[in-house]
Amino acid sequence: MGLEGFTNYGIKTAGGELAVFLVQPTNISVLSQANVEIKIQHLLMVLSRHPGLEIACLDSCERFDDNKRFIKRRLQEEGNPAVRKVLEQEIGYLESKQIEMSTARQFLFILRFTKGEKAEQVFHDINNAMTNFTGQGFEVRRMEREDIKRVLGIYFETTMSGEDVEDVDGARNFDMERLGDT
Repeated sequence: MGLEGFTNYGIKTAGGELAVFLVQPTNISVLSQANVEIKIQHLLMVLSRHPGLEIACLDSCERFDDNKRFIKRRLQEEGNPAVRKVLEQEIGYLESKQIEMSTARQFLFILRFTKGEKAEQVFHDINNAMTNFTGQGFEVRRMEREDIKRVLGIYFETTMSGEDVEDVDGARNFDMERLGDT
């Protein structure tokens, strides 16, 4: 992905900077057809004002598919009836949790800035984008460093909840003081 680090406004990449906004989702299943069409028009207005805007939809927690596949494979291989019964219960539990979590999505608006753009211009463009997003009825906030680390932790499957993600991968495995003595 070309990630290099964090900036004051987002993520530094090999190609420039990314500013990431978390969008509060709207449950359109409870809206009338007319209100859904209005929401679509608002999104089109945002996209027309920011043609390079990228949109991402992520699960806010890890998917259950891999775990279910593993348990189903184990179920086929397992000969012990007691273990088979526990595995079947586990599949049922995962399926009920998956239904619960199916609405736990995160929607992101991502703005890319070219390498070398001045911080003042980036700040100005971010503020204009926020004004545009909120003006079109979207509840958004710019994601801070810890928010971004949490999302990246979930995406790269380094953590289920995104908590305790290090700034430098693997840093907790080294005693920096001890390394300095050698």
